[in-house]
Amino acid sequence: MSADLEGIAVQDVYPEDVAHCYGCGRLNEDGLQLKTRWDGQETVSVFTPRPEHTAIPGYVYGGLVASLLDCHGTGSAALAGYRAQDWEPGTEPPLRYVTANLTVDFLAPTPLGVPLEVRGTIAEVTAKKVVVEESLTADGVTVARGRVVAVRMPETMSRG
Repeated sequence: MSADLEGIAVQDVYPEDVAHCYGCGRLNEDGLQLKTRWDGQETVSVFTPRPEHTAIPGYVYGGLVASLLDCHGTGSAALAGYRAQDWEPGTEPPLRYVTANLTVDFLAPTPLGVPLEVRGTIAEVTAKKVVVEESLTADGVTVARGRVVAVRMPETMSRG
């Protein structure tokens, strides 16, 4: 993992009414609280699974892998949206994205108890959609790949 991550995590600037996601919401005390930042032209999130994320002893359940790719993808979309506008994350109006499509390819068993690193590359950015290609590694081994198509969150989803 790079030591020169850029800026604060995009999830830390999500408006309160949309900061409750189980995977990345800073206001969800029981959630994963995934954090996504720029690392050069890639996005990165790191999460260390806990014992409750077990599928079978020593390995993470696949739903966690999918959740990490999902939330990293929407966080990456928000960062890409801000960058495309030449705005700092947190600039008003807030940019928040939701998943329109998630594809996950499981490549190897994911070990429990080691940091998992999700990296994203922005494949496409339009006014309403961002496509993110992702990889998830554990101890340097790629255990999953994902692709997220994220769309701007409809205003009807926000209570703000």
